[in-house]
Amino acid sequence: MESQIVDVPAVKEAVTRDAVWFAREMLGFLPDARQEELLRCEAKQTILNCSRQWGKSTVAAIKAVHRAHSFAKSLVVVASPTDRQSTEFLKKARDFVKVLGLGVRGDGHNRTSLQLPNGSRIVGLPGKESNIRGFSAVNLLIIDEASRVPDELYKALRPMLGVANGDLWLLSTPWGKKGFFHDNWEYGGDAWVRFRVPVTEFSRIDSERLEMDRTQMGEAWFRQEYLCEFQATDAQMFDSDLVNAAVDEEGEWAL
Repeated sequence: MESQIVDVPAVKEAVTRDAVWFAREMLGFLPDARQEELLRCEAKQTILNCSRQWGKSTVAAIKAVHRAHSFAKSLVVVASPTDRQSTEFLKKARDFVKVLGLGVRGDGHNRTSLQLPNGSRIVGLPGKESNIRGFSAVNLLIIDEASRVPDELYKALRPMLGVANGDLWLLSTPWGKKGFFHDNWEYGGDAWVRFRVPVTEFSRIDSERLEMDRTQMGEAWFRQEYLCEFQATDAQMFDSDLVNAAVDEEGEWAL
C-alpha cells in the first residue's frame, strides 16, 4: 500500500480557518448549534435576526477575530448606532485576542481599534455618516444593532467593501417595519443568507423571566425583542403591511 503524503501546512491552514474549531480550541468558547451555523457561514451578505441575549455580538466578535487572525493584513470594520456600542464590541474582540496570547494595541490612527501582529486590524466606527468615510478594502463589515442604524450610514458604509469584495454581516433584533435591515430581510431576495433565532430556540433565559418580561413589556414589544418579529412602531402612523396592501403594483393607491 502506498503511503499517503499529507500536506501539513495545508491541513493547518484549513483547520485554522474553520471558525468553529477556532472558537472552541483557540478561544475556549463553546458555540451552540445555531452559533456554529453562523460561524461557518461564508456568504457575501448575511443577516442575523435574533432574540435579545442570544450572543450575537459575541459570535460576531469571534468572527471578526477569526478573520483578522487567519488572513494577514485584513481589515475588519464594525459599525454600530453609537460610539459606545462599537467600543463594547471592540472590548469583546480585545478579550478574545488576549486569550490567543497576542499583544493588544490600537492601530495608531483610530481611537476604537485593534491591531494584530500579522498587520490585521479591527476598527470600530461611530454611528454618524460624516465620521466614517476614508476606509477602503474592507474584508469584513459588521453592522451591529443594524435595525437602529440610519439608512444614510448604511449607504455610506457599503462602498468600503468594493475593492476587497468583502463580506457583510447585519446583526440585530427587529425595530419596526422600516429601514434597510427590515427591507433586506423581507425583500432582499437571494442576495442574502438569513438566520432567524427566536428565544424559543435556546434555553439561556429562564421561562419565568420571559413571562415576567412579556407581562411588563406588552405582547407586541415582547414579540419584537424575543421572537424576532417586525412590529409596527409608534412612529409609524399606519402599519406597513396595510400601506403595501393599499398600493397596487404600479405604485398607485388601490382605492
